[in-house]
Amino acid sequence: MTLLMLLAPGTPMLFQGQEFAASSPFHYFADHRPETIELTHEGRRKFLKQFRSLATAEMQELVPSPNDREFFERSKLDFSERISHEGIYLLHKDLLKLRRGDPTFSAQEKGMVDGAVLGQEAFVLRFFSLKGDDRLILVNLGVDLHLDPAPEPLLAPPEGNLWKVLLATTDPKYGGCGTPPPEDRDNWKIPGHAAVVLAPIANMQGYLGEFKWMK
Repeated sequence: MTLLMLLAPGTPMLFQGQEFAASSPFHYFADHRPETIELTHEGRRKFLKQFRSLATAEMQELVPSPNDREFFERSKLDFSERISHEGIYLLHKDLLKLRRGDPTFSAQEKGMVDGAVLGQEAFVLRFFSLKGDDRLILVNLGVDLHLDPAPEPLLAPPEGNLWKVLLATTDPKYGGCGTPPPEDRDNWKIPGHAAVVLAPIANMQGYLGEFKWMK
């Protein structure tokens, strides 16, 4: 979902610390004068009553005072987690770099994205380029998926090209176990619990060494 959010058209919005999977909670807190503390607390209780699980008397009693300094302190970000959660932090950085620097993703052309369902938990998005430099995003929220046959036309590379992996959430640098090319001699094999970005590359003899199944 991170990949989709950061590469999809529109402006992505990240909540504080989301880019490095911050473990600190985000509590509702405020710093008001004494005469408004209880009013703020009561307003918070009323707001939370819209959620059935929080509307019960026992849960209402547990709603903390927004003026409690403890909850402010607990909500502070621990920036050392940029190192301890390096994989997810690097994934966010690489995706933002791709969004900004890739000509197809950065174009944000209206009406130039199409998609199709590939399975119960998998789908494909194709970002079309006026220059033919398309991008393909494979998203599989379930287990490994083998498409054979694979009749979806969005999977076909531009004429005279093959697909190459541009970025995959299963890359070892993000904490994954690696991603072989999803298209092989047995048609499409889409890794589970992963998202893969593909870009076209000219079908030249020098590149075919990486695709021995094509020979």
